[in-house]
Order: sequence, then structure tokens, then C-alpha cells
Amino acid sequence: METHNSFNEQFEFSSKGKTWSLIGIVIGILAIAFGLLYKDSHGESHVERTFANLLLNGYYFACVCIAGIFFCSLQYAAQAGWSAALLRVPQAFAKMLPYAAAILILIVACGLFLTQEIVTHEGHHQITGTYLYKEWASKAFTEHGNAAYNHLIAGKADYLNVPFFIGRIVAYLVAYSILGLLLVKYSTNEDELGGMVNYKKSFNIGVTFLVIFGFTVPLFAFDTIMSLDAHWFSTMFGWYNFAAMWVSGLAVITLLLITLRKQGYFSWITVDHLHNLGQLMFGFSIFWTYLWFAQFLLIYYANIPEETVYFYKRWEPEFQPWFWLNIVINFLAPFLILMSRDSKRAIGVLKVACIVLICGHWLDYYMMIMPATVGPHHRGFGVEEIGIFLGFVGLFCFLFFTTLSKFKSLIPKNHPFIGESLHHHI
Repeated sequence: METHNSFNEQFEFSSKGKTWSLIGIVIGILAIAFGLLYKDSHGESHVERTFANLLLNGYYFACVCIAGIFFCSLQYAAQAGWSAALLRVPQAFAKMLPYAAAILILIVACGLFLTQEIVTHEGHHQITGTYLYKEWASKAFTEHGNAAYNHLIAGKADYLNVPFFIGRIVAYLVAYSILGLLLVKYSTNEDELGGMVNYKKSFNIGVTFLVIFGFTVPLFAFDTIMSLDAHWFSTMFGWYNFAAMWVSGLAVITLLLITLRKQGYFSWITVDHLHNLGQLMFGFSIFWTYLWFAQFLLIYYANIPEETVYFYKRWEPEFQPWFWLNIVINFLAPFLILMSRDSKRAIGVLKVACIVLICGHWLDYYMMIMPATVGPHHRGFGVEEIGIFLGFVGLFCFLFFTTLSKFKSLIPKNHPFIGESLHHHI
């Protein structure tokens, strides 16, 4: 393998890596099939639980890819030099987003158009409802004179209706995907042509993405996740989701760089670069905690029924241990592990912190989604939770390493700040 003095290094996706990725995908497919076909001893189907897990992992997959675009855009907008040498990893995320977006849209659409018999929110009527977003997607909730009519849901019908809902999800993901692909295009053009023209285009696209993203990411979270609890609303929920997205993305970027360095790639990435990533993970884990606690404390203190219903579900005995474990994993663990300078420069410690945060924010999304979809009766970690998660891990790895192998160089060799990045020291 060539040293970092050569800018023509390419990644080779090994057959062993492909095999393990495909094994993960097969496990995921089998878990989905199991969930769709299996009925427990009481004759209850697990289809709803399967859809909930698909939404959980599809949303997480898309969020990590979006975080990669956000990372690139932020570096270009800030004209940061330290990160130039590692941009290929988040750029690969940008190229993966169209696939993640298509999967998430498919999951949402199937969850809205496939139906089941459900009991209404008040528990008095049984109607034909959907597997996802069942609190608002049925027309019975908005039809005057219908026994299941709900004035709260009817009041939100102009916003929460299926065509507009799907249209918004598609619009967000298409916009993010186009801007992400443009960032990659201009970076690779810069490698071939040199000069500042493509860097300036990347700067403009990065700024454009940040503006669009800033206005739409709360709406993306409101639509995809918060509308599962359609009777409840929190203005902090969007930024709480953003913090989870950003920390997860940073953890995945850092873990992949550590893994690739161990394989002999990205030899120019030093502990100083990883230190910076560790600082960002530490800082935004604290930010996530601030938003989590502020949302919880204000609702707890006000004790307004329309607000407390969200946390009431998550304080049921079946979910309460995971509720508190969530804050321990996503705040206390990174706080204790990453506080010191030395820990952010110890590769093994940083790797453990990344794995903890990736699993921790999966649990965070689990607590956002499961109580609102399957409720306490199908909670826990069974074949669907473990198998579908492994399937998405396999799919992510297969797409990431395949995408990374298609870059002609693992470093943006004509980036104007590449020299600064290669000599980065803190």
C-alpha cells in the first residue's frame, strides 16, 4: 500500500467484508420474514412490530447518511482545514442517502397503505387502521358523524393527511440527496481539474444545504417520528432528534475511520483528527442531554395532560428501565469516557465510545417509536429487533464500502486546505 505521500490510494472492498455484509443482510431479510409471518401463542401477529422496527432502522440509516452531508456542508461553510483529509467518509454517506431515502419512503408508504383492525385512541371503537401512524392516518378520525371521530386529529388534518405527509417526506429526502450528491460531484471534479472553482461551488452548496436543513430537519423529525404520537406535540422534539442524528453520524464516521486505519487505509489520519471528532461527540452528547432533560423537565413540571401523555407511555413498567438506560448510555457514558484529553486520543477508548453511542442512539430511537406503535405488549428485544438491526448494519456496510471503493482517491487531493489537514496538530 502507498503511503500518505501518494494521493492515488484507493479502497478495495475485500471478499471477506462483502461476505459478512451479505450475511447481515440475509439475517435482516429472515427477521423481516419471521415478523411478517409469525403469530405468538395467543394468535397475535407481529406485523406491526416488524413495521415499527423497519421504521426505526430505516430512519436511523437515513439520519446517519444525512449527518454525513451535514458534516461536509459544515466544514465547507466554516472553511475548516482540519477535516479536509477525512471528507471521503462522510461523502460516501452522501452517495448512500438516495438508497436510504428510497428504503425509508418505501417503509413509510407500506406502513400507511397496508391496514389492520385497531382500537381507537380512546379505546371505544374498532376501525380499519394502518400499521404506522395509526393515530391519524385513518379517515374515520376526521369524518364528522363517525363514531371514531377525534376533534384533535381532525384539527390537524390539513397538515397530517397521507398525500401531503408522503409528499413532505419525499421532498426533504430528495432535496438532501441532490445537495449531497452535488457536494461529492464538485469534490471529485476538484480532484481532476484543480483550481478554486469547484471549491467555491462546494462552499455555495454547503451553505445552501445548511439553510434548507436548518428549516426542514425539525419538520422531518416531526413528520417521521413525532406524528406517531399525533395527540402530542413538542417544539423541542426536532432539535432533540437533530442532536441524536448528529452524534450518531459523528460516532459512525469516527468508528469507520478507526476501522479503516487499522486496515492500512487513511494512514494520514492522526490522533489529532480523531481527537477533534471525539470533542464533537462529547460536546454534542452534552447538547443532546440538555435537550432531552429540558423537554422532560418542562413537561413534568407543567403536568398538562396533553403533554404528559408522551412520557406516561414511556414510564409504563415495560419501558421504564429502557427510559432511564437511555440517559445513562447517551449522557453518562460519553461524559465519563470522553471527558479527558487522553481518552479522546486513545484509539481503543474512542472506539468503545463510538460503539456505545451508536447502540445508545438506536435505543433512543427505540424509545421514540416503540411505545407509540406496538405499545407495552410487544416491547423488548426479540428476533425482529436484533435481526432487522443486523440486517441494516450489513446493508450499511455493504453500501458504504462499495461506495468508498469507487472513489479514485481516498483523499481530496486538490482541496485548498489539504496541506493544513495533513499537518493538523492540537
